[in-house]
Amino acid sequence: MKAFRVRELKSTDAEALLAFEIHNREWFESHIDARDPSFYSLQGVTDHIECFLSDFAIGAWHPFVIEDSSGKIVGRANLKSINSPKGSAEVGYRIDQRACGQGLATLALRHLIQEAQMRWGLTQLVAYVYTENVGSRKVVGRCGFLFEQPSCDEKTGGECRFVLSI
Repeated sequence: MKAFRVRELKSTDAEALLAFEIHNREWFESHIDARDPSFYSLQGVTDHIECFLSDFAIGAWHPFVIEDSSGKIVGRANLKSINSPKGSAEVGYRIDQRACGQGLATLALRHLIQEAQMRWGLTQLVAYVYTENVGSRKVVGRCGFLFEQPSCDEKTGGECRFVLSI
């Protein structure tokens, strides 16, 4: 496997993140809800990063990027909706279509688990995965998340809820 690293999102990532998002837009939108079209501009991504970093500063989000050995962004991963009093958060990730099958989603999710436990002291993580997203269902299972019933229904928009106790 190639060398990859997971690091925190920085305000200077706007151009590289925009390139990543534009290149993978169609791929992502085939698996998850589409972003607003205004996101796909330098200003849109800059605003997005500023929002994430503001939420990080108040302890509500922890955003990361995944880089290949040349420093190119090939993925993203986030702890979101961090609720320290309850000891819980949601996880999310997206991987470059060209980098799929190289273990990056698993690397990202394991990194989120480690950060949730070590940095935030969390005891539970939740992942929402669309029923038809077989790849992500395998990743969350591989990382120890358990399918929670009932969760895949019309009310959740076709998403299944997976939970990990840490």
